[in-house]
Amino acid sequence: MTEMYLPHFVVKQKLTMMINRYEVSESDEAGTPTRLMALAEQKRLAFKEQVTFFSDAGKSRPVFGFKARQRLDLNAGYDITDESGAQIGFFRKDFGASLLRSTFHIEGPGYAGTGRERNQVVALVRRFTELPFLPIHFDFLDDAGQTLFSVERAMSIGDRYRVSVPDQRVDFRVAASVAVALDALMSR
Repeated sequence: MTEMYLPHFVVKQKLTMMINRYEVSESDEAGTPTRLMALAEQKRLAFKEQVTFFSDAGKSRPVFGFKARQRLDLNAGYDITDESGAQIGFFRKDFGASLLRSTFHIEGPGYAGTGRERNQVVALVRRFTELPFLPIHFDFLDDAGQTLFSVERAMSIGDRYRVSVPDQRVDFRVAASVAVALDALMSR
């Protein structure tokens, strides 16, 4: 079992003019937040994507984050690091596969897998309409077809994601980084 394993958590986005803010909270199975785990900020329109997660609203201590390896690359890879800067995971968007159904590849200690939008029809509707509150559901499966984690956004005006992590190999910080990245990268 990984050191930072959480079976369930929620990510709530708070919109501001220049920065997307995210609250990441541990939750029960029903998705009710029980304990704040991290706060994140992402600058809009940054040339090189970087998101830092902090332990508190005062940003007194960065606890993990992710950063793009390159600037403006359609297949950009993102390193996920702990508070000391050590890599704990990696993900990248698969641009070709994402034309019809958003697809991401993920790696962490002892696993690798692929995440895709669960519903092909909803994926296509999202590409050709401007409906901001369509559901977004991703399932990340390892190479053996077992679920690593799932990210689900309900149909709502405010972005709120429920993340379920049945695989104990998946570090909470990796799953939280990917959940925030799905919102940040797919909102462009």
